[in-house]
Amino acid sequence: MDSNPFDLEDNDNYERWRDLKLQNYPTTIEDLLVEVNDPRELSSSEFGALQQCCSKANMALYAGKTGSDPDPKIPLSIAHKFGVYGINKNWLADENALTSLTVRENGIRQHYIPFTNRSINWHTDGYYNSQQEQVHSLLLHSVQRAASGGENKLLDHEIAYILLRDQAPEHVRTLMRRDALSIPPRIGENGELARQTETGPVFSVMPCGNLHMRYTIRKKHVIWADNKETEAAVSALRKILAGDSAYIFQGLLEPGMGLIGNNVLHTRTAFVDDEDHKRYYYRARYFERLSGTGIEEVYFKT
Repeated sequence: MDSNPFDLEDNDNYERWRDLKLQNYPTTIEDLLVEVNDPRELSSSEFGALQQCCSKANMALYAGKTGSDPDPKIPLSIAHKFGVYGINKNWLADENALTSLTVRENGIRQHYIPFTNRSINWHTDGYYNSQQEQVHSLLLHSVQRAASGGENKLLDHEIAYILLRDQAPEHVRTLMRRDALSIPPRIGENGELARQTETGPVFSVMPCGNLHMRYTIRKKHVIWADNKETEAAVSALRKILAGDSAYIFQGLLEPGMGLIGNNVLHTRTAFVDDEDHKRYYYRARYFERLSGTGIEEVYFKT
């Protein structure tokens, strides 16, 4: 792209994109919901509706008729329909590269929050990945919900950018610095270095012009650049996420439902299982953005 709305020196292009982005933006989580028959075989109209939501809000919810069917082809088929195949098989994933998110009481997984019933605060997926393996899209599929709790909050990362830039462009500039956010190394079970320190920006612009966000609100095992500008920018972003913005959606995925989107900000509330409702989700992370949702494809067609 010759010009880009995420260029802080290009206010005209930013305001043009911003107006288009916010025009007819979803106002409720129901606006993101698309009812489908079998997610493994989306019809052209079902896929079109999902893609339209993702083009506007970087995410969509689907409600399928598969119920508690644990077939891994359900989430994988949807992702492939969106043209994403580069799945991020993390070290806690299943053999098929999906991650089964359910409470684990034994083994190494019990020590990691996604495999407990504890809450998870605002983050984008894969914020600890290297700059060469950033997560650009994700999918959550519900096989079974908990007896209570386990809701997700969702915020389009492009909306977070707008809210922050409209408040103070210097905050965005600060969070675009290459040393803004560092994740300390992970040490393996036998004391070996399993992952090195990963340092990079919060907001970055990809070569194709799309905005990417890498963020976690957690305070432990996170190192922010030690200066007043970063402290102010992080504080401003935290206030946005803690507020009651109409752009923050909250809901619960029932069995057979799922979330497909680019790497939007999200949370999870704590939950309680019982004998009949043991929360079980599939999670898939991809290195590619969903097809048909890029800024040039949606806003700056030539």
